[in-house]
Amino acid sequence: MRHRIFSGWLGAAMCSLGLLCLVLAAFCFLTLLDATAAQAQEQAAPEVANVELPAEPAAAAAAPAAPAAGGDAAAEGSTAPRESLLSWFYRSLGIRYVVSFLVLSFLLVAMLIMNILAARRDNIVPVALVEGFEQLLNEKKYQEAYEFAKNDESFLGQVLSAGLAKLSAGYAQAIEAMQEVGEEENMKLEHRLSYIALIGSLSPMVGLLGTVDGMVQSFRVIATSSATPKASELADGISMALITTLVGLVLAIPAVAIFNILKNRFARLVLEVGIVSEGLMSRFSSVSSAKKS
Repeated sequence: MRHRIFSGWLGAAMCSLGLLCLVLAAFCFLTLLDATAAQAQEQAAPEVANVELPAEPAAAAAAPAAPAAGGDAAAEGSTAPRESLLSWFYRSLGIRYVVSFLVLSFLLVAMLIMNILAARRDNIVPVALVEGFEQLLNEKKYQEAYEFAKNDESFLGQVLSAGLAKLSAGYAQAIEAMQEVGEEENMKLEHRLSYIALIGSLSPMVGLLGTVDGMVQSFRVIATSSATPKASELADGISMALITTLVGLVLAIPAVAIFNILKNRFARLVLEVGIVSEGLMSRFSSVSSAKKS
Protein backbone atom coordinates (compact mmCIF):
# COMPACT_ATOMS: atom_id res chain seq x y z
CA MET A 1 0.00 0.00 0.00
CA ARG A 2 2.80 2.41 0.86
CA HIS A 3 4.57 1.58 -2.39
CA ARG A 4 1.41 2.36 -4.34
CA ILE A 5 0.90 5.59 -2.43
CA PHE A 6 4.49 6.63 -3.14
CA SER A 7 4.05 5.78 -6.82
CA GLY A 8 0.85 7.82 -6.86
CA TRP A 9 2.60 10.81 -5.30
CA LEU A 10 5.49 10.52 -7.77
CA GLY A 11 3.21 10.23 -10.79
CA ALA A 12 1.05 13.12 -9.61
CA ALA A 13 4.09 15.31 -8.99
CA MET A 14 5.57 14.56 -12.42
CA CYS A 15 2.27 15.23 -14.23
CA SER A 16 1.74 18.46 -12.30
CA LEU A 17 5.28 19.61 -13.00
CA GLY A 18 4.83 18.88 -16.69
CA LEU A 19 1.55 20.81 -16.74
CA LEU A 20 3.15 23.75 -14.94
CA CYS A 21 6.06 23.82 -17.39
CA LEU A 22 3.61 23.71 -20.30
CA VAL A 23 1.63 26.65 -18.92
CA LEU A 24 4.81 28.68 -18.30
CA ALA A 25 6.11 27.90 -21.79
CA ALA A 26 2.81 28.98 -23.36
CA PHE A 27 2.84 32.19 -21.33
CA CYS A 28 6.43 33.00 -22.33
CA PHE A 29 5.68 32.28 -26.00
CA LEU A 30 2.59 34.50 -26.05
CA THR A 31 4.41 37.28 -24.21
CA LEU A 32 7.31 37.11 -26.68
CA LEU A 33 4.87 37.14 -29.59
CA ASP A 34 3.11 40.23 -28.23
CA ALA A 35 6.43 42.00 -27.66
CA THR A 36 7.55 41.24 -31.23
CA ALA A 37 4.28 42.57 -32.67
CA ALA A 38 4.47 45.73 -30.56
CA GLN A 39 8.07 46.35 -31.63
CA ALA A 40 7.15 45.95 -35.29
CA GLN A 41 4.31 48.46 -34.94
CA GLU A 42 6.58 50.96 -33.19
CA GLN A 43 9.12 50.70 -36.00
CA ALA A 44 6.43 51.23 -38.64
CA ALA A 45 4.83 54.25 -36.92
CA PRO A 46 7.67 56.84 -37.47
CA GLU A 47 7.70 56.12 -41.19
CA VAL A 48 4.06 57.22 -41.47
CA ALA A 49 4.63 60.23 -39.22
CA ASN A 50 7.65 61.49 -41.21
CA VAL A 51 5.77 61.80 -44.53
CA GLU A 52 5.76 65.51 -45.58
CA LEU A 53 2.48 66.94 -46.76
CA PRO A 54 2.42 69.44 -49.71
CA ALA A 55 2.26 73.09 -48.80
CA GLU A 56 -1.19 74.67 -48.97
CA PRO A 57 -2.43 78.22 -48.64
CA ALA A 58 -3.00 79.47 -45.13
CA ALA A 59 -6.71 80.10 -45.72
CA ALA A 60 -7.29 76.56 -47.01
CA ALA A 61 -5.23 74.95 -44.25
CA ALA A 62 -7.03 76.77 -41.43
CA ALA A 63 -10.41 75.06 -41.90
CA PRO A 64 -9.34 71.40 -41.93
CA ALA A 65 -6.96 71.88 -39.01
CA ALA A 66 -9.32 70.38 -36.40
CA PRO A 67 -10.33 67.33 -38.45
CA ALA A 68 -6.68 66.67 -39.24
CA ALA A 69 -5.87 66.56 -35.53
CA GLY A 70 -8.75 64.15 -34.97
CA GLY A 71 -7.52 62.03 -37.87
CA ASP A 72 -4.04 61.91 -36.38
CA ALA A 73 -5.45 60.87 -33.02
CA ALA A 74 -7.51 58.17 -34.70
CA ALA A 75 -4.45 57.00 -36.60
CA GLU A 76 -2.41 56.87 -33.42
CA GLY A 77 -5.22 54.96 -31.68
CA SER A 78 -5.47 52.48 -34.53
CA THR A 79 -1.73 51.81 -34.53
CA ALA A 80 -1.53 51.33 -30.75
CA PRO A 81 -0.53 47.74 -29.89
CA ARG A 82 -3.36 45.64 -28.45
CA GLU A 83 -2.59 43.75 -25.25
CA SER A 84 -3.25 40.02 -25.30
CA LEU A 85 -5.71 38.40 -22.91
CA LEU A 86 -3.01 36.41 -21.13
CA SER A 87 -0.83 39.46 -20.58
CA TRP A 88 -3.82 41.41 -19.30
CA PHE A 89 -4.66 38.62 -16.85
CA TYR A 90 -1.07 38.53 -15.61
CA ARG A 91 -0.87 42.30 -15.21
CA SER A 92 -4.25 42.49 -13.48
CA LEU A 93 -3.53 39.66 -11.04
CA GLY A 94 -0.06 40.80 -10.03
CA ILE A 95 2.80 38.57 -8.98
CA ARG A 96 1.27 37.77 -5.56
CA TYR A 97 -1.94 36.27 -6.88
CA VAL A 98 -0.24 34.66 -9.87
CA VAL A 99 2.07 32.72 -7.53
CA SER A 100 -0.79 31.89 -5.16
CA PHE A 101 -3.03 30.51 -7.90
CA LEU A 102 -0.16 28.63 -9.54
CA VAL A 103 0.65 26.90 -6.24
CA LEU A 104 -3.01 26.02 -5.70
CA SER A 105 -3.29 24.72 -9.27
CA PHE A 106 -0.16 22.60 -8.90
CA LEU A 107 -1.40 21.09 -5.63
CA LEU A 108 -4.88 20.51 -7.03
CA VAL A 109 -3.59 18.61 -10.07
CA ALA A 110 -1.24 16.54 -7.88
CA MET A 111 -3.99 15.62 -5.40
CA LEU A 112 -6.45 14.83 -8.19
CA ILE A 113 -4.06 12.44 -9.90
CA MET A 114 -3.09 10.76 -6.63
CA ASN A 115 -6.69 10.25 -5.50
CA ILE A 116 -7.85 9.08 -8.92
CA LEU A 117 -5.08 6.47 -8.90
CA ALA A 118 -6.04 5.46 -5.35
CA ALA A 119 -9.70 5.12 -6.36
CA ARG A 120 -8.92 2.31 -8.81
CA ARG A 121 -10.56 -0.98 -7.95
CA ASP A 122 -7.22 -2.81 -8.11
CA ASN A 123 -5.97 -0.67 -5.22
CA ILE A 124 -8.98 -1.35 -2.98
CA VAL A 125 -10.85 -4.52 -3.99
CA PRO A 126 -8.72 -6.43 -6.53
CA VAL A 127 -10.55 -9.28 -8.19
CA ALA A 128 -7.40 -11.41 -8.41
CA LEU A 129 -6.97 -11.25 -4.62
CA VAL A 130 -10.56 -12.31 -3.97
CA GLU A 131 -10.35 -15.28 -6.34
CA GLY A 132 -6.90 -16.42 -5.17
CA PHE A 133 -7.71 -16.03 -1.47
CA GLU A 134 -10.98 -17.95 -1.81
CA GLN A 135 -9.25 -20.75 -3.72
CA LEU A 136 -6.59 -21.14 -1.01
CA LEU A 137 -9.28 -21.25 1.68
CA ASN A 138 -11.17 -23.92 -0.24
CA GLU A 139 -7.96 -25.96 -0.38
CA LYS A 140 -7.49 -25.39 3.39
CA LYS A 141 -4.12 -23.71 2.81
CA TYR A 142 -4.60 -21.13 5.54
CA GLN A 143 -0.96 -20.15 5.95
CA GLU A 144 -0.59 -19.65 2.21
CA ALA A 145 -3.80 -17.63 2.21
CA TYR A 146 -2.43 -15.41 4.97
CA GLU A 147 0.86 -14.86 3.10
CA PHE A 148 -1.05 -14.19 -0.11
CA ALA A 149 -3.18 -11.49 1.54
CA LYS A 150 -0.27 -10.07 3.52
CA ASN A 151 1.87 -9.57 0.42
CA ASP A 152 -0.97 -7.78 -1.37
CA GLU A 153 -0.81 -4.03 -0.72
CA SER A 154 -4.47 -3.32 -1.42
CA PHE A 155 -7.12 -2.26 1.10
CA LEU A 156 -8.74 -5.71 1.07
CA GLY A 157 -5.40 -7.48 1.43
CA GLN A 158 -4.60 -5.58 4.64
CA VAL A 159 -8.05 -6.32 6.06
CA LEU A 160 -7.95 -10.06 5.28
CA SER A 161 -4.42 -10.52 6.63
CA ALA A 162 -5.41 -8.78 9.88
CA GLY A 163 -8.42 -11.09 10.23
CA LEU A 164 -6.43 -14.27 9.65
CA ALA A 165 -3.74 -13.14 12.07
CA LYS A 166 -6.33 -12.86 14.89
CA LEU A 167 -8.32 -15.95 13.94
CA SER A 168 -6.57 -18.11 16.51
CA ALA A 169 -8.07 -15.92 19.27
CA GLY A 170 -11.59 -16.41 17.94
CA TYR A 171 -13.89 -15.32 15.13
CA ALA A 172 -15.15 -12.25 17.02
CA GLN A 173 -11.59 -11.04 17.60
CA ALA A 174 -10.77 -11.60 13.92
CA ILE A 175 -13.77 -9.51 12.82
CA GLU A 176 -12.81 -6.79 15.29
CA ALA A 177 -9.25 -6.70 13.94
CA MET A 178 -10.58 -6.47 10.40
CA GLN A 179 -12.81 -3.56 11.35
CA GLU A 180 -9.94 -1.71 13.03
CA VAL A 181 -7.69 -2.08 9.99
CA GLY A 182 -10.59 -1.10 7.71
CA GLU A 183 -11.22 2.07 9.69
CA GLU A 184 -7.52 2.94 9.62
CA GLU A 185 -7.24 2.45 5.85
CA ASN A 186 -10.50 4.36 5.30
CA MET A 187 -9.15 7.25 7.37
CA LYS A 188 -6.05 7.37 5.15
CA LEU A 189 -8.21 7.57 2.03
CA GLU A 190 -10.39 10.33 3.49
CA HIS A 191 -7.32 12.20 4.75
CA ARG A 192 -5.79 12.39 1.27
CA LEU A 193 -9.14 13.24 -0.29
CA SER A 194 -9.77 16.09 2.15
CA TYR A 195 -6.94 18.13 0.60
CA ILE A 196 -9.02 18.51 -2.57
CA ALA A 197 -11.87 19.95 -0.50
CA LEU A 198 -9.37 22.24 1.24
CA ILE A 199 -8.15 23.61 -2.10
CA GLY A 200 -11.75 23.99 -3.23
CA SER A 201 -12.42 26.12 -0.14
CA LEU A 202 -9.20 28.16 -0.28
CA SER A 203 -9.38 29.12 -3.98
CA PRO A 204 -12.54 31.29 -3.76
CA MET A 205 -11.25 32.78 -0.51
CA VAL A 206 -8.06 33.88 -2.28
CA GLY A 207 -10.25 35.24 -5.07
CA LEU A 208 -12.34 37.14 -2.52
CA LEU A 209 -9.16 38.58 -1.03
CA GLY A 210 -8.15 39.78 -4.49
CA THR A 211 -11.62 41.29 -4.97
CA VAL A 212 -11.34 43.32 -1.78
CA ASP A 213 -7.75 44.26 -2.60
CA GLY A 214 -8.70 45.51 -6.07
CA MET A 215 -11.66 47.54 -4.81
CA VAL A 216 -9.46 49.12 -2.14
CA GLN A 217 -7.00 50.16 -4.83
CA SER A 218 -9.76 51.68 -6.96
CA PHE A 219 -11.24 53.64 -4.06
CA ARG A 220 -7.76 54.79 -3.07
CA VAL A 221 -7.35 56.29 -6.55
CA ILE A 222 -10.67 58.11 -6.11
CA ALA A 223 -9.74 59.35 -2.64
CA THR A 224 -6.28 60.64 -3.57
CA SER A 225 -7.25 62.28 -6.89
CA SER A 226 -7.70 66.04 -6.87
CA ALA A 227 -10.04 65.87 -9.87
CA THR A 228 -12.35 63.23 -11.26
CA PRO A 229 -10.17 60.17 -11.98
CA LYS A 230 -10.08 58.69 -15.44
CA ALA A 231 -11.64 55.32 -16.15
CA SER A 232 -8.23 53.91 -17.08
CA GLU A 233 -6.92 54.77 -13.60
CA LEU A 234 -9.73 52.79 -11.96
CA ALA A 235 -9.53 49.87 -14.39
CA ASP A 236 -6.48 48.26 -12.74
CA GLY A 237 -8.15 47.78 -9.38
CA ILE A 238 -11.45 46.66 -10.91
CA SER A 239 -9.62 44.21 -13.19
CA MET A 240 -7.85 42.70 -10.20
CA ALA A 241 -11.14 42.41 -8.31
CA LEU A 242 -12.91 40.59 -11.14
CA ILE A 243 -10.11 38.39 -12.44
CA THR A 244 -9.04 37.07 -9.03
CA THR A 245 -12.65 36.10 -8.36
CA LEU A 246 -12.86 34.42 -11.77
CA VAL A 247 -9.67 32.39 -11.33
CA GLY A 248 -10.63 31.39 -7.79
CA LEU A 249 -13.99 30.05 -8.99
CA VAL A 250 -12.38 28.28 -11.95
CA LEU A 251 -10.21 26.35 -9.49
CA ALA A 252 -12.90 25.78 -6.86
CA ILE A 253 -15.76 24.47 -9.03
CA PRO A 254 -13.95 21.40 -10.47
CA ALA A 255 -12.26 20.74 -7.10
CA VAL A 256 -15.59 20.57 -5.25
CA ALA A 257 -17.21 18.49 -8.01
CA ILE A 258 -14.40 15.93 -8.20
CA PHE A 259 -14.16 15.77 -4.39
CA ASN A 260 -17.78 14.68 -4.10
CA ILE A 261 -17.46 12.19 -6.96
CA LEU A 262 -14.37 10.56 -5.45
CA LYS A 263 -15.88 10.60 -1.97
CA ASN A 264 -18.89 8.62 -3.18
CA ARG A 265 -16.66 6.17 -5.03
CA PHE A 266 -14.45 5.61 -1.98
CA ALA A 267 -17.53 5.04 0.19
CA ARG A 268 -18.90 2.48 -2.26
CA LEU A 269 -15.57 0.62 -2.52
CA VAL A 270 -15.01 0.62 1.25
CA LEU A 271 -18.49 -0.86 1.74
CA GLU A 272 -17.62 -3.51 -0.82
CA VAL A 273 -14.44 -4.31 1.10
CA GLY A 274 -16.51 -4.95 4.25
CA ILE A 275 -19.00 -7.17 2.44
CA VAL A 276 -16.36 -9.20 0.59
CA SER A 277 -14.07 -9.64 3.61
CA GLU A 278 -16.87 -10.78 5.92
CA GLY A 279 -18.13 -13.12 3.21
CA LEU A 280 -14.71 -14.73 2.86
CA MET A 281 -14.18 -15.04 6.62
CA SER A 282 -17.71 -16.22 7.46
CA ARG A 283 -16.69 -19.86 6.93
CA PHE A 284 -14.65 -19.68 10.14
CA SER A 285 -17.59 -18.72 12.35
CA SER A 286 -18.74 -22.34 12.88
CA VAL A 287 -15.17 -23.53 13.36
CA SER A 288 -14.59 -20.93 16.07
CA SER A 289 -17.81 -21.79 17.95
CA ALA A 290 -17.09 -25.51 17.73
CA LYS A 291 -13.63 -24.88 19.09
CA LYS A 292 -15.04 -22.99 22.08
CA SER A 293 -17.56 -25.74 22.87
